Amino acid sequence: MILLVRHASAGDRYRWWGDDADRPLDDRGREQAEALADAYAGLAVASILASRAVRCQQTVGPLAHRTGVDLVAHPALFEGGGAEATELVRDLAAAGGDAVHVLCSHADVIPQVLRDLLLDGLHVTGPRGCAKGSAWELTVEDGRPGSGRYVPRPGSGA
Repeated sequence: MILLVRHASAGDRYRWWGDDADRPLDDRGREQAEALADAYAGLAVASILASRAVRCQQTVGPLAHRTGVDLVAHPALFEGGGAEATELVRDLAAAGGDAVHVLCSHADVIPQVLRDLLLDGLHVTGPRGCAKGSAWELTVEDGRPGSGRYVPRPGSGA
């Protein structure tokens, strides 16, 4: 499985005066990151990749801590990296195996990846979205993402 995670709440980018890549999670975002870790820490996580943006790394940081898997910043997951992120997802799927790969990115990247995968034949069940702190659970079938399910609030039971 591949988990495609949108970073958690990090406040208003227009009220942040520093480099936007340095903008951290707010209180709500930290709660969302813990809920994400609660939801997925029991899985066989093989890799955790995130945008270099602090908010992305903080979103999957608790999951990395609980699973003991190193968090790695990946350039394809930063804002504007949609096509490269799609290739990363395809490569991870093609590698096969039963392990879970967690990728944390941004609101411009995730919809592009999903659009590309839909064009490849990804079957989506249920609602669609890209809310802060949400996840897409992509099931790998025959070396490619075969189905996807949107989880608006991982760990909340909703």
